[in-house]
Amino acid sequence: MHGLNVLLKKIIRSGTGRSRYIMAMTGLSFAIILILAAVQLQADYRDLLYSKNNRDSVANFLVINKTITDQNLGATGLTESEIKDLQNQVYVESVGLLTPSRFKASIQSASDRFPFYTDIAFESVPKEFIDITAKDWTWNENAMFIPIIAPNMFLDFYNFQFSFSQNLPQLTQQVVKMIVFKVNVYGPKGMVTFNGRVVGFSDRISSLLVPEEFMNWGNTVFGKKQDLKPSRVIIKTRDAGNPQLTAYLKGKNLSTDADKTRFSKYRRVVDIVVSISGITGIILFSFALLVFTLFIQLTVASSREDIRLLITLGTSPSQLRGFLFLRFLPGTLVIILVSFCMVGIIQFLLYRQLTQQGIFLSRLPDITTTLAALLIAGVVWLVTGFSIKKCMKGSLQLRGA
Repeated sequence: MHGLNVLLKKIIRSGTGRSRYIMAMTGLSFAIILILAAVQLQADYRDLLYSKNNRDSVANFLVINKTITDQNLGATGLTESEIKDLQNQVYVESVGLLTPSRFKASIQSASDRFPFYTDIAFESVPKEFIDITAKDWTWNENAMFIPIIAPNMFLDFYNFQFSFSQNLPQLTQQVVKMIVFKVNVYGPKGMVTFNGRVVGFSDRISSLLVPEEFMNWGNTVFGKKQDLKPSRVIIKTRDAGNPQLTAYLKGKNLSTDADKTRFSKYRRVVDIVVSISGITGIILFSFALLVFTLFIQLTVASSREDIRLLITLGTSPSQLRGFLFLRFLPGTLVIILVSFCMVGIIQFLLYRQLTQQGIFLSRLPDITTTLAALLIAGVVWLVTGFSIKKCMKGSLQLRGA
């Protein structure tokens, strides 16, 4: 048996064109690397969008309102059917109503050492949509103060603009949380004053928030209009840059923070690039398999007379097929393994680089990349076996003729 394998190896080697072999293996290598890289890129892209480690607690929440035009001035409320339709979209996880105050209010400092007064309007939102954890985020008529969540942009405006114009000191978040304000609410029977205190700062909603309990009570007692439609809602979405979401909002004449949805344009570009790289890899892989198949056929054809002689001398076709199979398949499997390892090395380097920037990817190739490599190996296995079987069948037919 060993002597037969040595003889077959010499026969096949003499009929093998090295340049054709290198061409086939090089084509396979580039194609496999491109396919695996495209699959891994798609997996990383999905991980960046949907992984819990990468989800942005600010960007994944969008405050939505109708786009104001000359035609809808004074009629920008959202109907129940519009809110329900928004909630039914597959890319929207939940919807919360932003309830505005229907009463006039103002806040002022409780101390003459820090003179401050301004008219103000409040909003409230369900607890699950706020981005801070405050144990005091509740209110009843016996409460000592009204808890307030302020936008960070308000504090920035105060520190870098208002304080300079009014000759007031700059304040940190911790200092602001210690200050007790007077909250003046104006109703039909006059003004009622409450104590208020900022319990947190938000980047998610750019308005002063109060608990729903206070808002419902205030609108009932002091509100002038009770039947107004909500003008703004907040949605939780897995992907604020989803092009479908952007298209939906535009089609329904709705608008939101453009900074949070601007990535939808880049998403289309990335999707196109990933699709092109995948399609290109499949095309190259198909051509490489074709070259590889032709290489097998040419190799067997160039050694046909020797193979016919061996069969005449009693060598079984199954022995020849097994030898040819082991002659051609291991090299392609090594190429697949090396290509997979190269993609794994690139993935690990990306993991190290992006982790330093607070972006988290898997350090190892995704399971889909592994499955793609196994699928490619299976296709190569089938193509190799089919090509050898076809060539051997041709040789046996010639022998019979």
